[in-house]
Amino acid sequence: MMKQIGLWIDHKRAVILTMSEDGEAMQTIESDIERLGVRGAKRARTPYSAQYPKGDDHLDKQFDGYLGKYYKNVLTVLRGAEAVLILGPGEAKMELKKRLERQKASPSITGILPADKMTDRQFAAKVRRHFDKVKTRA
Repeated sequence: MMKQIGLWIDHKRAVILTMSEDGEAMQTIESDIERLGVRGAKRARTPYSAQYPKGDDHLDKQFDGYLGKYYKNVLTVLRGAEAVLILGPGEAKMELKKRLERQKASPSITGILPADKMTDRQFAAKVRRHFDKVKTRA
């Protein structure tokens, strides 16, 4: 059995289910976006204030810096996978897809699906169903 990964991602956190012949493992990676005092998206920022004397440009750079580190951590976990399913509610799934495609040895992306928040069990069941369907098509 090959290493298959299901990934639910938004700008705040990523939940990763790795399935291989060794079994299944689930882990979570946090983005630390909360440190900026934003709600997880550039549009949700507070306007210029004394707290951020450099304005929105400074916040944009901080936001992009946190996201860059976050995506790098997620991509590290995806290394070595043969197939990846990406789920999520917003832009993060497409942003990660672009970064993943830029890598030299990127895994096959078997699907990118919209998905609201779900429990770990719901997420795991959705990933298993997806890879069972992919397996039966092959």
